[in-house]
This record gives sequence, structure tokens and C-alpha cells, in this order.
Amino acid sequence: MAVHEIPLERRTTHGRFDRDLEPVLAVDPGDSIRFRALNSGWRWEPEAEHFERDPSVDGGHALCGPVEVRGARAGQTLVVGIDEVVPRGWGVTWGEGELFSWRLEGETWRSERGHTVRAAPFLGVIGMPAPEPGRQSTSPPRRFGGNLDCKLLVAGTTLFLPVPLDGALLSAGDGHGAQGDGEVSGTAIECPLDSAQLTLSLRDDLELRMPVARIDGAWVAFGLDEDLDRAAELATETMLDLIERELGVDRKYALALASVAVDLHVTQVVNGVKGVHAMLRDGAIG
Repeated sequence: MAVHEIPLERRTTHGRFDRDLEPVLAVDPGDSIRFRALNSGWRWEPEAEHFERDPSVDGGHALCGPVEVRGARAGQTLVVGIDEVVPRGWGVTWGEGELFSWRLEGETWRSERGHTVRAAPFLGVIGMPAPEPGRQSTSPPRRFGGNLDCKLLVAGTTLFLPVPLDGALLSAGDGHGAQGDGEVSGTAIECPLDSAQLTLSLRDDLELRMPVARIDGAWVAFGLDEDLDRAAELATETMLDLIERELGVDRKYALALASVAVDLHVTQVVNGVKGVHAMLRDGAIG
């Protein structure tokens, strides 16, 4: 399988989802893409945006892509293996209109005031455009991925997304150096990425109502909605689908098992569409 390098250029960077954007690359299932990424504010260095842009067109996160996956068809599942996420040495976080800076020291981020947090870098945005034509904001997460802002999606994890349209047209970016569940200020440690690598493949045997992920030692199921209660319901329903499939049990029994073995977490509450993820740890059900 091939590894394709995508250069950090204006032609490979966009700030919207749009099914009519021309793909910057076409890959075969099983291939990997490697790229660098600006931070969410289009910066490679802290002082200024890296590329000129029209905010009325590209007003969202700076994303790499889109990447066409040959043979992808609407209704399939795109399997995104997250192989590597390497941040640059700086990042920023906003707190009620004030900007706070961070520097990376090995495996630790140190704030301008001296406090430290453990580095746990991930891509805030991995997703595809909705099938409807026209520009789509990068801010709300959708059934087809996007701004999930889930801190669990670090290197070594796998994200499963429903494919909305032929070719898939995946885009990714929005480097986060570390984040808490909720992302309560609206920002994580927003950082550019020196390197990221994703491996893309397809499945025909997995029908998803919402994204799911496989992390170290657990399954994760997402729920996304403007209403947090509804997001929790969708995360639960998606997890019940997984339990039924993985354990071969009926729906009512799956719900009973989930009630004693599945944990619900608030992914984020700041993107208009709120996120909840349900987690079933390996061995929680014997």
C-alpha cells in the first residue's frame, strides 16, 4: 500500500466542506496520506496567518484535502486509521476573549504562566461533506464526521465514518495538543502539526447511524445533536447497535447491559452541535 505526501500549500488547504471542491489527491483503499497542518486559525507560526484567504469562502478551520478514495460509494463505511499526529512546538488557548500561549517541552505543554498539562495530540476535524451541494461550515460535527473534537482520537486509534457520497472526499486538520472533555472554553491547545498520517480503507459490512471509533481497550460511539439530551440518546443508540452486533444479543438485553457497563462522556459543548460519546471498555461485559 502506498503512502502519499500532501504538501502544505494554498491549493491543498481550505476552510469549508463542499462536495464540489476538487480533490487534491486520489488514493486507493488501504493507502495512507501524510500531511502538515496549520492550526485552526490558519497559522504555522504564531504571528500571522500562513496563507491569504477570503473569510467569506474559507472562514473555517484550515483543513487539508479533500482526498478522494477510489471506489468509495455512498452508504459504505470509511475506516480512518490514525497513524501519527505530531504537533509543532507551540499552541494557544482562548479564555473569554484572552489568548494564552503554550510551548511543548517533550511530552508536556507548559503555559505562559508556568502550568503544565500532558501532551495528547489529535486531529479535531476528520470528516467528509454532507451530500447536499453548497458550502458547509467546518464548525458543527455531523454524521459524516468533521469537527468531532474528541480527545480519544490519538495516534493508534481508528475512526469509522458513514460515507455520504461517492469518492468520500475526506478532509482533516485542526491540530489539538491537548483537550479536556467538553472543550469548555471553545478551544483546546490549538496547534499546527509537523506531521499527521491517516490510512484510509472501506467496509461494506458496517452500517452506522453515527460515527464510532476503536481506541486502545474500548469501543466508542458518538451522538451529535444541537440538544445535549438527544446527543446522549444517539450515542446510546449507536452503542446498542455495536453491542447487538458484537455480542449477538437482542436490543432490550443490549440496553440492560449498556446501563451497567457503558459510560457516557460529554465530548464537546461548544460547536453548536453538541457531542456525547459512549464508551464500552474491553472486558466490561464477560
